[in-house]
Amino acid sequence: MPHFRIMKIIPIIYSLLLSFILPDILLVSSSKNSINIGRSSLSSGIVKLLSKRYEKATKLAKAEQEVDDVNAKYIATALNHASSTTQRRLIVLPLDDQFDPPMGMFSHGHIQTGDKMSLPKIFWDAIQLNKAEVPWLFQVSRVNSERVKEKNLGSLSSKEEKEFSEDDDEDDVEDDEAIENEEEKNSKNLEPGAPQSMEPLDSVIGGPLDFRAPPNYIFLPHWMMRALGLKPREVVDVSMVTNIQSGGVAKLRPLSSKTMQEIANPQAVLETELRHYSSLTKGSTIAFDYNNKRYWFEVAQVRSSLRGEKQKCIKVQDCDIRTDFLPAKDTLNKKKRKKN
Repeated sequence: MPHFRIMKIIPIIYSLLLSFILPDILLVSSSKNSINIGRSSLSSGIVKLLSKRYEKATKLAKAEQEVDDVNAKYIATALNHASSTTQRRLIVLPLDDQFDPPMGMFSHGHIQTGDKMSLPKIFWDAIQLNKAEVPWLFQVSRVNSERVKEKNLGSLSSKEEKEFSEDDDEDDVEDDEAIENEEEKNSKNLEPGAPQSMEPLDSVIGGPLDFRAPPNYIFLPHWMMRALGLKPREVVDVSMVTNIQSGGVAKLRPLSSKTMQEIANPQAVLETELRHYSSLTKGSTIAFDYNNKRYWFEVAQVRSSLRGEKQKCIKVQDCDIRTDFLPAKDTLNKKKRKKN
């Protein structure tokens, strides 16, 4: 994906285009001929489009430069070369079908129903240099916490939605639309009770899908972006973690009461689908697919052992973990409404 690096020179290209095209457009605009008026309108539209693209390219180039500056500090203050590879600030984009591994590979068809992310190659270097043991886990922490305290992905106010739509044209919001289309598809065809909004988490833990993301970028599954309250092209801090305890108990709450009715053997299905998650983070809402339907579960509680302490996050890969189901969330909501 070399086009991400090209984005840094796009502002210069656009400025050159404007300098050459603008005089001709102004000349056409001064004509009183009706044909020239039509050309003027078209030219005006081109100027607006180029100006908007120029502004957006400038913003992205600035974001990349800021990320570069932060990462330079990480490297400069690290104790050694190995430790300098374990942490980076990255720009977020959503995973899509282009990242789906070929048929026959383990994660095929599970990029949105697992916790795997596409990372830059530097984290493969971190694994090798630090001799990290499997499962390889990475913590993704949001940086702009003030914004997500007020809103999260999929729950913008009408004013914010208007501003967002004015700021982005169709070409530049395709990543946002990918998430929205996925959620709309899920709510209509694949799942009972898709999550509409949630309290954003400070961080989540996941594993690597691959290491082919461009430098300074990371690609996350939609549920993980929603859990952190992230929009495409926002920034996160990513670090390799090795101190996550092995899981003993995970208590999951289905969002819909239909889940337990439609899945014949929920425990067996859960054990199968959990193989696509390296870890579980308390407070997140994860997804499983079964019989062409998507089912959502809130991670209500995780423990390091049967009677161990409650944890914020546990490893589930290569662990003998017991899973318990709690009453469905929509059932609890109905009971609360009756009491009120």
